[in-house]
Amino acid sequence: MKAQGKNIDSAHKNNESSGAGASALSRKHWAQPNFFNDNVLIDALIKHTLSLMPYGMTDLGEVMDVVYQLRGSDEEAWITAWGALAGRLQNRAEEAGRKGRRVTASTAYLRASTYWRCALLYFSRFGDARMKEYAVASSTCYQRHLELSGSPGERLEIPYEGSFLPGYFYKSACAGNKAPLLIITPGRDTWAEDTRWVCEGTLQRGIHCLTYDGPGQGFALRLNNLTFRHDWEKVVSPLIDYALEKLPEIDASRIALMGLSFGGYLAPRAAAFDKRIKICITDPGNISWGRPIIEQLGQFGNRSLQELPEQLKNLVRDYAWKHGVPNTIKDVVEALKPYDNAAILEKVTCETLVLDGTGEVFHGAKPFYDALQCPKDYMLFDEISTAQSHCQIGGYATATEYLFDWLVERLNRA
Repeated sequence: MKAQGKNIDSAHKNNESSGAGASALSRKHWAQPNFFNDNVLIDALIKHTLSLMPYGMTDLGEVMDVVYQLRGSDEEAWITAWGALAGRLQNRAEEAGRKGRRVTASTAYLRASTYWRCALLYFSRFGDARMKEYAVASSTCYQRHLELSGSPGERLEIPYEGSFLPGYFYKSACAGNKAPLLIITPGRDTWAEDTRWVCEGTLQRGIHCLTYDGPGQGFALRLNNLTFRHDWEKVVSPLIDYALEKLPEIDASRIALMGLSFGGYLAPRAAAFDKRIKICITDPGNISWGRPIIEQLGQFGNRSLQELPEQLKNLVRDYAWKHGVPNTIKDVVEALKPYDNAAILEKVTCETLVLDGTGEVFHGAKPFYDALQCPKDYMLFDEISTAQSHCQIGGYATATEYLFDWLVERLNRA
């Protein structure tokens, strides 16, 4: 199939980049200041958490109160601060519920759910009892929010190889009898609930949404002990089977798949093998997730884990846990070798949108876009757009405006 590619520039399509205001903005942009210069993961997680404010999932004062309790990269300080905040909000929600105050209970449950998950986002003590305790608390709070708020979200348990994948189906009130479906694959660190900014963007445009924790992610990892696999089509295809059997609202001819962060690498693999997927969105694109990490770890040869720098040591432990392999550099490298899509990209035939940003920490989107042979578009978010960071952290509202206008146009002509 002949490629039909074009670049879509999210900032320079209009006049936002002209004039004195743009000149001032170009000298310094919002993502440059860091909360923690010595730990890029913590910095990104805090910015992501703040970005969920417009969706009622966090509140500025609560997040900043936690920030001021943190002590650099101290993991226990992180876990304790978020856990204490989540516990207070859950208690407030439960008390409001006993008094019949549904709105207060609903909003407090939603934020409590987010903060329980925040505690788990920087948590390497995989045998710690709090791991499962906080995961259960987060899920319980989120479900209570859905019940009390009248949200269109419904929790699902999707059968998967003798276990299940937890997920949510959000039914758009703007949709007709049969409407498109967007399936969302989260990243390595986020959960299905964290993709709510994407879900709300689809629902307002008449698109149903299904988001889930796959093997190695969120609830599926922590409570069902399911670890990552490279052949992601064996995860997504059962989701589509389930959706078409159980959800009569879906138009089977208009199914789209979106992947965020590591999910942006996984999604094209599924699209290559399941032709029911008509549109694939990668945020950002990436030909090989494993190769750069293998190269980074290769510098340390056969050194023991204890000889690695602290952040790299935590990275190895995290990959070993999520991929279900022993806690060594050698085993992590072997586990990552299959995570390379170079050999299957020609099998991706559906229309594909590749997202990228000038502040993106992974720099594989443009090579991935260039390698695709299917109908394709490339959407770059720059500093003027304010959505230039990894997966548009801090610019979710902007991202949804550009992203879903693009998606609606394609789904409506499918």
